[in-house]
Amino acid sequence: MTKISNTCGRNVRAFSRRRVLGTGAMAAGSLFLPALPAFAQDKPKVGLVMKSLANEFFKQMQAGAEEYAAQNTDKFSFAAVGMKDERDFAAQVDAVENFVTQQYDVIVLAPADSKAMVTPVAKALQAGIKVINIDVALDEEAKKQAGIDLAFFGPDNREGAKMVGMALAGELGAGGKVVILEGNPEADNAKERKKGFDDAVAEGGLTLLDSKTAHWETEEANTLMTNFMTQYQDIQGVMAANDSMALGVVKAIDAAGKSGEIKVVGFDNIPAVQPLIKEGKMLATVDQFGAQMAAMGIDYGLNELAGETYSGWVKTDIKMITAADL
Repeated sequence: MTKISNTCGRNVRAFSRRRVLGTGAMAAGSLFLPALPAFAQDKPKVGLVMKSLANEFFKQMQAGAEEYAAQNTDKFSFAAVGMKDERDFAAQVDAVENFVTQQYDVIVLAPADSKAMVTPVAKALQAGIKVINIDVALDEEAKKQAGIDLAFFGPDNREGAKMVGMALAGELGAGGKVVILEGNPEADNAKERKKGFDDAVAEGGLTLLDSKTAHWETEEANTLMTNFMTQYQDIQGVMAANDSMALGVVKAIDAAGKSGEIKVVGFDNIPAVQPLIKEGKMLATVDQFGAQMAAMGIDYGLNELAGETYSGWVKTDIKMITAADL
Protein backbone atom coordinates (compact mmCIF):
# COMPACT_ATOMS: atom_id res chain seq x y z
CA MET A 1 0.00 0.00 0.00
CA THR A 2 1.36 3.41 -0.92
CA LYS A 3 0.28 6.27 1.31
CA ILE A 4 1.05 9.81 0.16
CA SER A 5 0.65 12.66 2.61
CA ASN A 6 0.02 16.34 2.04
CA THR A 7 3.66 17.04 2.79
CA CYS A 8 5.02 15.26 -0.24
CA GLY A 9 7.49 17.18 -2.45
CA ARG A 10 6.85 18.67 -5.86
CA ASN A 11 8.15 15.62 -7.69
CA VAL A 12 6.36 12.30 -7.54
CA ARG A 13 9.42 10.31 -8.58
CA ALA A 14 10.10 8.98 -5.09
CA PHE A 15 6.77 7.26 -4.67
CA SER A 16 6.73 3.47 -4.49
CA ARG A 17 9.70 2.62 -6.74
CA ARG A 18 8.07 4.73 -9.47
CA ARG A 19 9.73 7.03 -11.99
CA VAL A 20 7.15 9.50 -13.12
CA LEU A 21 7.29 13.05 -14.47
CA GLY A 22 10.18 15.27 -13.37
CA THR A 23 10.32 18.94 -14.31
CA GLY A 24 13.01 18.49 -16.94
CA ALA A 25 11.19 15.63 -18.60
CA MET A 26 7.96 17.54 -18.71
CA ALA A 27 9.56 20.67 -20.06
CA ALA A 28 10.90 18.57 -22.91
CA GLY A 29 7.44 17.11 -23.51
CA SER A 30 8.59 13.57 -22.79
CA LEU A 31 6.88 10.88 -20.79
CA PHE A 32 8.89 8.80 -18.37
CA LEU A 33 6.26 6.49 -16.96
CA PRO A 34 6.80 3.10 -15.39
CA ALA A 35 5.80 -0.11 -17.12
CA LEU A 36 2.08 -0.66 -16.84
CA PRO A 37 0.84 -3.66 -14.86
CA ALA A 38 -0.20 -6.80 -16.70
CA PHE A 39 -3.81 -7.91 -16.40
CA ALA A 40 -4.96 -11.48 -16.81
CA GLN A 41 -8.51 -10.47 -17.70
CA ASP A 42 -9.67 -8.46 -20.70
CA LYS A 43 -8.02 -5.09 -21.19
CA PRO A 44 -9.18 -2.51 -18.63
CA LYS A 45 -11.34 0.31 -19.94
CA VAL A 46 -10.10 3.79 -19.04
CA GLY A 47 -12.21 6.93 -19.38
CA LEU A 48 -10.93 10.52 -19.17
CA VAL A 49 -13.43 13.23 -18.18
CA MET A 50 -12.17 16.76 -18.76
CA LYS A 51 -13.42 20.31 -18.54
CA SER A 52 -14.12 22.50 -21.58
CA LEU A 53 -12.52 21.45 -24.85
CA ALA A 54 -12.91 25.08 -25.94
CA ASN A 55 -9.95 25.63 -23.60
CA GLU A 56 -6.65 24.83 -25.34
CA PHE A 57 -5.28 23.38 -22.09
CA PHE A 58 -7.78 20.53 -22.19
CA LYS A 59 -7.26 19.97 -25.91
CA GLN A 60 -3.60 19.40 -25.02
CA MET A 61 -4.61 17.13 -22.17
CA GLN A 62 -6.79 15.05 -24.48
CA ALA A 63 -4.06 14.85 -27.12
CA GLY A 64 -1.48 13.73 -24.56
CA ALA A 65 -3.79 11.08 -23.15
CA GLU A 66 -4.72 9.79 -26.60
CA GLU A 67 -1.06 9.59 -27.61
CA TYR A 68 -0.29 7.60 -24.47
CA ALA A 69 -3.26 5.33 -25.07
CA ALA A 70 -2.16 4.74 -28.69
CA GLN A 71 1.24 3.65 -27.41
CA ASN A 72 -0.39 1.15 -25.04
CA THR A 73 -3.29 -0.34 -26.98
CA ASP A 74 -2.31 -3.77 -25.72
CA LYS A 75 -2.61 -2.62 -22.10
CA PHE A 76 -5.93 -0.73 -21.98
CA SER A 77 -8.75 0.70 -24.08
CA PHE A 78 -9.47 4.40 -23.84
CA ALA A 79 -12.15 7.06 -24.32
CA ALA A 80 -12.12 10.79 -23.55
CA VAL A 81 -15.00 13.20 -22.94
CA GLY A 82 -14.97 17.00 -22.54
CA MET A 83 -17.52 19.72 -21.83
CA LYS A 84 -18.69 22.25 -24.41
CA ASP A 85 -17.92 25.16 -22.06
CA GLU A 86 -16.52 25.71 -18.59
CA ARG A 87 -19.91 25.80 -16.86
CA ASP A 88 -21.49 22.77 -18.53
CA PHE A 89 -21.36 20.91 -15.22
CA ALA A 90 -24.21 18.55 -16.12
CA ALA A 91 -22.16 17.17 -19.01
CA GLN A 92 -19.43 16.09 -16.60
CA VAL A 93 -21.92 14.37 -14.32
CA ASP A 94 -23.43 12.58 -17.33
CA ALA A 95 -19.99 11.53 -18.57
CA VAL A 96 -19.03 9.93 -15.26
CA GLU A 97 -22.41 8.20 -14.97
CA ASN A 98 -22.13 6.92 -18.55
CA PHE A 99 -18.70 5.43 -17.83
CA VAL A 100 -20.20 3.75 -14.75
CA THR A 101 -23.08 2.34 -16.83
CA GLN A 102 -20.60 1.09 -19.45
CA GLN A 103 -18.63 -0.62 -16.68
CA TYR A 104 -15.36 1.20 -17.16
CA ASP A 105 -12.55 0.13 -14.84
CA VAL A 106 -10.83 3.52 -14.38
CA ILE A 107 -12.13 7.08 -14.61
CA VAL A 108 -9.60 9.92 -14.69
CA LEU A 109 -11.41 13.13 -13.78
CA ALA A 110 -10.56 16.85 -13.93
CA PRO A 111 -13.63 18.27 -12.14
CA ALA A 112 -15.27 21.50 -13.23
CA ASP A 113 -17.14 21.80 -9.94
CA SER A 114 -15.28 20.59 -6.86
CA LYS A 115 -18.44 19.92 -4.86
CA ALA A 116 -21.00 18.83 -7.46
CA MET A 117 -18.75 16.10 -8.88
CA VAL A 118 -18.37 14.33 -5.52
CA THR A 119 -21.75 12.57 -5.80
CA PRO A 120 -21.12 10.92 -9.21
CA VAL A 121 -17.58 10.04 -8.08
CA ALA A 122 -19.00 8.34 -5.00
CA LYS A 123 -21.34 6.31 -7.25
CA ALA A 124 -18.41 5.26 -9.41
CA LEU A 125 -16.39 4.17 -6.39
CA GLN A 126 -19.35 2.22 -5.03
CA ALA A 127 -19.54 0.44 -8.39
CA GLY A 128 -15.94 -0.70 -7.93
CA ILE A 129 -14.43 1.74 -10.41
CA LYS A 130 -11.07 3.36 -9.68
CA VAL A 131 -11.34 7.15 -9.84
CA ILE A 132 -8.26 9.32 -10.25
CA ASN A 133 -8.82 13.00 -9.43
CA ILE A 134 -6.41 15.19 -11.43
CA ASP A 135 -5.96 18.92 -12.09
CA VAL A 136 -8.70 20.26 -9.77
CA ALA A 137 -9.15 18.83 -6.28
CA LEU A 138 -12.55 17.64 -5.16
CA ASP A 139 -13.86 19.45 -2.08
CA GLU A 140 -12.57 17.88 1.14
CA GLU A 141 -15.70 18.53 3.18
CA ALA A 142 -17.95 17.18 0.42
CA LYS A 143 -15.79 14.04 0.25
CA LYS A 144 -16.12 13.57 4.01
CA GLN A 145 -19.89 13.92 3.83
CA ALA A 146 -19.98 11.36 1.01
CA GLY A 147 -17.77 9.00 3.00
CA ILE A 148 -15.00 8.78 0.42
CA ASP A 149 -11.23 9.15 0.74
CA LEU A 150 -9.69 9.97 -2.62
CA ALA A 151 -6.19 11.16 -3.45
CA PHE A 152 -5.61 14.31 -5.51
CA PHE A 153 -3.00 14.23 -8.28
CA GLY A 154 -2.27 17.77 -9.33
CA PRO A 155 -0.26 20.99 -9.08
CA ASP A 156 0.06 23.56 -6.33
CA ASN A 157 -2.17 26.19 -7.91
CA ARG A 158 -1.59 28.68 -5.13
CA GLU A 159 2.17 28.44 -5.50
CA GLY A 160 1.99 28.80 -9.28
CA ALA A 161 -0.27 31.84 -9.12
CA LYS A 162 1.99 33.45 -6.54
CA MET A 163 5.02 32.84 -8.78
CA VAL A 164 3.60 34.78 -11.73
CA GLY A 165 2.06 37.32 -9.37
CA MET A 166 5.49 38.02 -7.87
CA ALA A 167 6.93 38.33 -11.39
CA LEU A 168 4.30 40.99 -12.05
CA ALA A 169 5.12 42.68 -8.74
CA GLY A 170 8.80 42.71 -9.67
CA GLU A 171 7.97 44.35 -12.98
CA LEU A 172 5.62 47.01 -11.57
CA GLY A 173 7.23 47.70 -8.21
CA ALA A 174 5.51 48.46 -4.90
CA GLY A 175 2.21 50.27 -5.34
CA GLY A 176 1.60 48.88 -8.82
CA LYS A 177 -2.11 48.90 -9.58
CA VAL A 178 -3.54 45.53 -10.63
CA VAL A 179 -6.78 43.65 -11.23
CA ILE A 180 -7.49 39.93 -10.94
CA LEU A 181 -9.63 37.84 -13.29
CA GLU A 182 -10.75 34.79 -11.31
CA GLY A 183 -11.83 31.38 -12.60
CA ASN A 184 -15.05 29.50 -11.83
CA PRO A 185 -15.86 30.07 -8.14
CA GLU A 186 -17.09 26.45 -7.96
CA ALA A 187 -13.62 25.07 -8.78
CA ASP A 188 -10.95 24.49 -6.14
CA ASN A 189 -8.13 25.53 -8.47
CA ALA A 190 -9.80 28.90 -9.06
CA LYS A 191 -9.93 29.48 -5.31
CA GLU A 192 -6.31 28.45 -4.89
CA ARG A 193 -5.08 30.66 -7.72
CA LYS A 194 -6.97 33.61 -6.25
CA LYS A 195 -5.20 32.97 -2.94
CA GLY A 196 -1.85 32.85 -4.75
CA PHE A 197 -2.55 36.15 -6.50
CA ASP A 198 -3.59 37.68 -3.17
CA ASP A 199 -0.34 36.41 -1.64
CA ALA A 200 1.61 38.19 -4.38
CA VAL A 201 -0.38 41.39 -3.92
CA ALA A 202 0.42 41.40 -0.20
CA GLU A 203 4.05 40.33 -0.46
CA GLY A 204 4.81 42.46 -3.50
CA GLY A 205 3.13 45.57 -2.10
CA LEU A 206 0.74 45.87 -5.03
CA THR A 207 -2.51 47.84 -5.01
CA LEU A 208 -5.48 45.63 -5.90
CA LEU A 209 -8.13 47.67 -7.70
CA ASP A 210 -10.66 44.90 -8.31
CA SER A 211 -11.12 41.13 -8.57
CA LYS A 212 -13.95 39.42 -10.45
CA THR A 213 -14.60 36.12 -12.17
CA ALA A 214 -14.68 35.63 -15.94
CA HIS A 215 -15.43 31.91 -15.49
CA TRP A 216 -12.27 30.81 -17.38
CA GLU A 217 -13.76 32.13 -20.65
CA THR A 218 -11.96 34.27 -23.26
CA GLU A 219 -14.86 36.45 -24.41
CA GLU A 220 -16.15 37.02 -20.89
CA ALA A 221 -12.63 38.06 -19.89
CA ASN A 222 -12.48 40.44 -22.86
CA THR A 223 -15.69 42.14 -21.72
CA LEU A 224 -14.61 42.22 -18.08
CA MET A 225 -11.21 43.72 -18.91
CA THR A 226 -12.85 46.34 -21.13
CA ASN A 227 -15.08 47.30 -18.20
CA PHE A 228 -12.11 47.33 -15.82
CA MET A 229 -10.21 49.74 -18.07
CA THR A 230 -13.24 52.04 -18.26
CA GLN A 231 -13.63 52.01 -14.49
CA TYR A 232 -9.94 52.09 -13.58
CA GLN A 233 -7.98 54.05 -16.16
CA ASP A 234 -4.68 53.61 -14.28
CA ILE A 235 -4.46 49.79 -14.37
CA GLN A 236 -0.84 48.68 -14.70
CA GLY A 237 -1.11 44.92 -14.39
CA VAL A 238 -3.50 41.98 -14.73
CA MET A 239 -3.47 38.58 -13.08
CA ALA A 240 -5.58 36.12 -15.10
CA ALA A 241 -6.31 32.76 -13.49
CA ASN A 242 -5.92 30.95 -16.81
CA ASP A 243 -4.51 31.66 -20.24
CA SER A 244 -7.89 31.52 -21.98
CA MET A 245 -8.88 34.58 -19.97
CA ALA A 246 -5.46 36.15 -20.55
CA LEU A 247 -6.15 35.99 -24.30
CA GLY A 248 -9.34 37.98 -23.78
CA VAL A 249 -7.47 40.46 -21.61
CA VAL A 250 -4.77 41.05 -24.23
CA LYS A 251 -7.45 41.49 -26.91
CA ALA A 252 -9.13 44.17 -24.81
CA ILE A 253 -5.82 45.91 -24.12
CA ASP A 254 -4.97 45.91 -27.84
CA ALA A 255 -8.39 47.33 -28.70
CA ALA A 256 -7.80 50.15 -26.22
CA GLY A 257 -4.48 51.00 -27.86
CA LYS A 258 -2.50 50.06 -24.75
CA SER A 259 -0.62 47.05 -26.09
CA GLY A 260 2.40 46.32 -23.92
CA GLU A 261 1.55 49.12 -21.48
CA ILE A 262 -0.48 46.90 -19.15
CA LYS A 263 1.43 43.82 -17.99
CA VAL A 264 -0.45 40.52 -18.02
CA VAL A 265 0.27 37.17 -16.37
CA GLY A 266 -1.68 33.95 -16.86
CA PHE A 267 -1.70 30.25 -16.05
CA ASP A 268 -1.49 27.07 -18.25
CA ASN A 269 1.09 27.91 -20.94
CA ILE A 270 -1.23 27.12 -23.83
CA PRO A 271 0.37 27.55 -27.28
CA ALA A 272 -1.65 30.68 -28.09
CA VAL A 273 -0.01 32.75 -25.35
CA GLN A 274 3.58 31.93 -26.25
CA PRO A 275 3.77 34.48 -29.12
CA LEU A 276 2.21 37.06 -26.80
CA ILE A 277 4.94 36.47 -24.23
CA LYS A 278 7.61 36.76 -26.93
CA GLU A 279 6.05 40.03 -28.15
CA GLY A 280 5.83 41.49 -24.65
CA LYS A 281 2.03 41.50 -24.56
CA MET A 282 2.19 39.03 -21.68
CA LEU A 283 4.82 38.88 -18.99
CA ALA A 284 4.56 35.25 -17.83
CA THR A 285 2.42 32.17 -17.44
CA VAL A 286 2.61 28.87 -15.56
CA ASP A 287 3.05 25.48 -17.21
CA GLN A 288 1.35 22.65 -15.33
CA PHE A 289 1.98 20.04 -18.03
CA GLY A 290 -1.60 18.97 -18.70
CA ALA A 291 -0.82 16.35 -21.35
CA GLN A 292 1.55 14.53 -19.05
CA MET A 293 -0.85 14.91 -16.11
CA ALA A 294 -3.54 12.95 -17.94
CA ALA A 295 -1.10 10.17 -18.89
CA MET A 296 0.07 10.02 -15.30
CA GLY A 297 -3.55 9.76 -14.15
CA ILE A 298 -4.08 6.76 -16.42
CA ASP A 299 -0.94 5.18 -15.03
CA TYR A 300 -2.04 5.67 -11.42
CA GLY A 301 -5.49 4.28 -12.17
CA LEU A 302 -4.08 1.12 -13.71
CA ASN A 303 -1.74 0.68 -10.77
CA GLU A 304 -4.69 1.00 -8.41
CA LEU A 305 -6.38 -1.78 -10.37
CA ALA A 306 -3.23 -3.82 -9.75
CA GLY A 307 -3.55 -3.29 -6.00
CA GLU A 308 -1.81 -0.04 -5.11
CA THR A 309 -3.65 2.65 -3.15
CA TYR A 310 -2.95 6.35 -2.70
CA SER A 311 -4.20 9.07 -0.41
CA GLY A 312 -3.55 12.74 0.28
CA TRP A 313 -2.09 15.12 -2.27
CA VAL A 314 0.35 13.90 -4.93
CA LYS A 315 1.89 17.15 -6.17
CA THR A 316 2.76 17.43 -9.83
CA ASP A 317 5.21 19.92 -11.25
CA ILE A 318 4.74 23.52 -12.28
CA LYS A 319 7.10 25.95 -14.00
CA MET A 320 6.88 29.67 -14.65
CA ILE A 321 7.34 30.53 -18.33
CA THR A 322 8.73 33.90 -19.44
CA ALA A 323 10.18 35.17 -22.72
CA ALA A 324 13.55 33.76 -21.67
CA ASP A 325 12.06 30.24 -21.83
CA LEU A 326 10.67 30.58 -25.36
